[in-house]
Amino acid sequence: MAGLLSGLARFGLSALEGMDLYEKPKEQEKADTAQESKKAPVAEEQDFLFSKSYECPICSKQFKVRTVKAGRARLLGSDVDLRPRYENVDVLKYDVILCPRCGYAALSRFFKFLTAHQSKNIKEKISANFKPLTVEEKETYTYDEALARYKIALVNAIVKLAKPSEKAYICLKTAWLLRGKGEHLDKEDEKYEEKKKKIDNEENEFLKNAFDGFLTARQSEHFPLCGMDESTVDYLISVMAVRFEQFDVASKLISNVISSPAANSRMKDRARTLKEEIVKQVKKQNVAKA
Repeated sequence: MAGLLSGLARFGLSALEGMDLYEKPKEQEKADTAQESKKAPVAEEQDFLFSKSYECPICSKQFKVRTVKAGRARLLGSDVDLRPRYENVDVLKYDVILCPRCGYAALSRFFKFLTAHQSKNIKEKISANFKPLTVEEKETYTYDEALARYKIALVNAIVKLAKPSEKAYICLKTAWLLRGKGEHLDKEDEKYEEKKKKIDNEENEFLKNAFDGFLTARQSEHFPLCGMDESTVDYLISVMAVRFEQFDVASKLISNVISSPAANSRMKDRARTLKEEIVKQVKKQNVAKA
């Protein structure tokens, strides 16, 4: 088949008959290369953070913690149990506020709210034994550093006799954080399987405690719980109930979500999908018992 430019020979342009229609001139290639080099560098975790100042309600110390800039991180989606996933940064690492002097720590939504009795308990059982942190402020937290902060927040919640919902929420977010840590393990590490199994087991332990805590909170506290309405909490408990094969609990609560006039369409869609999974798992369990 003749080329697109065949026939140019009669005009003295035979040398150009074989030219590529869409080939870029060398000058354009150079310009494109220069433009590529000017593109913005890939965003790094510290680009999404800033240092925010706090005053400790226990010891009155002024201190700073790394915090995610509002509206800066882009939400990519969420897991079935509502764990959020953001681009380039795991925001869960930065939700615990920890006083480096006295050891008081809490999730950001609970940090400022303490009764006199709670303060007394923390001073006697946490601050009296806490070794002040002298490390310099870091640009980012590793997963292990973030996990340590969550565990300090959890022990503070236990000591101050926090509501079941607060303790359950800390356990839930710690489980989510562990999942993130597992996702960032080096799969080429010869001990990958061993490390991943350990993290998965720890995640399950925190999720089980979150499940138990939210069940208790649902029966003893008023909504919203930790900023979540009833439909969200019922859905969340249902997801965890499926994980731990408590299908009777999951079926009852997920039906509440589907029939709730207060639940939005997105939550109802999630609930219907989960209900299908519950039916599937119950059938599988019945077959195994037969």
